[in-house]
Amino acid sequence: MNEIVVAVRPGTIADVDGIVACSSALFAEDAGTRDPALNVKWPEEHGRTRFADALDDPGRLVMVADDGGRIVGHLTGSLSGPTAMRPVTVATLGSMYVEPSYRSRGIGARLVEEFRTWARHHGARYAGVTAYASNEAAVRFYRTNGFAVQSTVLETVL
Repeated sequence: MNEIVVAVRPGTIADVDGIVACSSALFAEDAGTRDPALNVKWPEEHGRTRFADALDDPGRLVMVADDGGRIVGHLTGSLSGPTAMRPVTVATLGSMYVEPSYRSRGIGARLVEEFRTWARHHGARYAGVTAYASNEAAVRFYRTNGFAVQSTVLETVL
């Protein structure tokens, strides 16, 4: 049986609809079940413009997982700093999603490695990602890919 190899590559303007679809699925699956304050319609309302703008911004990264022309995953990243308080460049992995039927094939790890390569190329000394504490699979995935807890954010409903 020949398995189709999913390409991990930089996103293009032609990929924006697929990236929005992945972002929508991420919001529904992750934040939508964990954060009642989040606008789960954000990808449909703002994603096209946000992702299209990111494609032309050297301080932002948009990667896709492409299965024969169908986008089955994405990763976004951005750079910040240096600042007087933190005098280094930091890369932040903003969002990542791989369709459930494509998980456990190494696609997420390939997306993260591309993010790391991009971050190093742009002079970042550190990389970070935020995951919901209750999303044990995501936390485990990021730990497996070299991330460690640096801080903890606590919230309360008012």
